[in-house]
Amino acid sequence: MADRVAIAIPTFKRPKSLARLLDAIARLKTDADIQVLVADNDAEAHQGFDFCVQLAATYRWPLKPVIEEARGIAQVRNRLVAEALKSDVQFIAMIDDDEWPDENWIAEFLHVQHIVRADAIQGSVLFAATASGSKPVPDIRHASGLVEMLEGTGNLLVRREVFETIAAPWFDPAFALTGGEDFDFFMRLKKAGCRFAWADRAKALGDVPPLRNELSWVMRRAYSNGNSDMRVILKHRPGLMSVTRESLKIVTALLLSLPLALILSLSPNHRREPLTRLCRAAGKLTAMAGRRYNEYAVVHGE
Repeated sequence: MADRVAIAIPTFKRPKSLARLLDAIARLKTDADIQVLVADNDAEAHQGFDFCVQLAATYRWPLKPVIEEARGIAQVRNRLVAEALKSDVQFIAMIDDDEWPDENWIAEFLHVQHIVRADAIQGSVLFAATASGSKPVPDIRHASGLVEMLEGTGNLLVRREVFETIAAPWFDPAFALTGGEDFDFFMRLKKAGCRFAWADRAKALGDVPPLRNELSWVMRRAYSNGNSDMRVILKHRPGLMSVTRESLKIVTALLLSLPLALILSLSPNHRREPLTRLCRAAGKLTAMAGRRYNEYAVVHGE
């Protein structure tokens, strides 16, 4: 009997990217029983929803669009899970609207799942290089097999039972516009005894808008990640050892990265790494002071 998979897609003001993603999903090579869910978080214009309504009649797979009025990445992910659980699917695959999968995406996910029997499996995300060959956004990759922790929900396969075991909301609305809802979700799964794995060949390609080639964006992204990660760590009430370890990381980054960034300030090819570490440490520090950075208040791409 074929595996039953719901592909869950959150979208917000990126109809062209959504169209590209749905086109790639329609070309998947898989024997699985697929259904596709799209939750549009733009309740005013709802371009993604409208596009799916028009496409549904001729689409390869059953396609159900919904509008999630509550603004926030956590809210729209929760809506997708709730919709998926109304059906008899065994797995929920998550992919973001600025990505598109390899044709063997689902087949590779299920292949690894049948071997390792993990509760949540992450696939790799590969980003395009610039004309000069550099990668402003590094690929997200890991060797296939069991891992201790996952890195994001942009390319993820989760067993249905996981969502039935932990209490809703599965993604904390407190991280609605800041990001970090995925890290918090993984922390909850870890505490519940869930097993994680990686499927390197379950690949998705990631979009890199021109803005993401700019150093200013890289620095803001690092700050945002540091801020949201620290908020998650603090939420889960770490022990004194964990707090001390994180504090040492911050102090080390501030002491070493700042002078290194100044020394390399005139070298575009070398200054990015110390500046990134510095901004990430600053994000953690401000989170410890109770401040949050709303990265998802701005949309990149179309």
